[in-house]
Amino acid sequence: MSNQIETQIDVTMTERNRVSALFRIILVAPIYIFVASFSPSSASLSSSDMGSIFAGFFVLPVALALVFRQIYPSYLLAFNEALLSLQTRVDAYILLLTDEYPSIEENDVVSVTFPEVDAKALNRWLPLIKWFLAFPLYIVGIFYIIYGTFLTIFAWFSILFTGNFPEFCAEGIVGVIAYWNRVTGYALLLVTDEYPTFSL
Repeated sequence: MSNQIETQIDVTMTERNRVSALFRIILVAPIYIFVASFSPSSASLSSSDMGSIFAGFFVLPVALALVFRQIYPSYLLAFNEALLSLQTRVDAYILLLTDEYPSIEENDVVSVTFPEVDAKALNRWLPLIKWFLAFPLYIVGIFYIIYGTFLTIFAWFSILFTGNFPEFCAEGIVGVIAYWNRVTGYALLLVTDEYPTFSL
């Protein structure tokens, strides 16, 4: 059994809402603002810190708790899991995987499952360098983002003209989201010491 964050998205393949797809970038604005509100720096376009990319996650308190007390506070774990799940629902919507507007609460379309976190089994010193060890993952992930962008553009045109979402696009885009969730779980949320695979 894997010790990574698992991501499952129920992609709507046929009979897609073409009007919703056409105006998706506008329709997603309210929920994006809600997610961005978890970190004031994420609302600033001029901000270049990591907080603008990973809005609202409690990274530093978790790292300090693991290093100094070798515990992962349950309330921080619950918050980080809920926020990653919310961000994944927003990603699934904006990347056209579903026509269902992202729910603030859990839903059946998107499932983000964290591994069982046993702080005593985690290396207490790795949180200090995991972000650095993950640099190869970031580089590969950038290429995956480019790949996912092309797949999304192709899927967007496919939905507009045929009303269907191509299966190969769905697999690729879900793979990219799942990849970044695994990287986030390893390098930032610190829920596992198992190095994520480079594959989608």
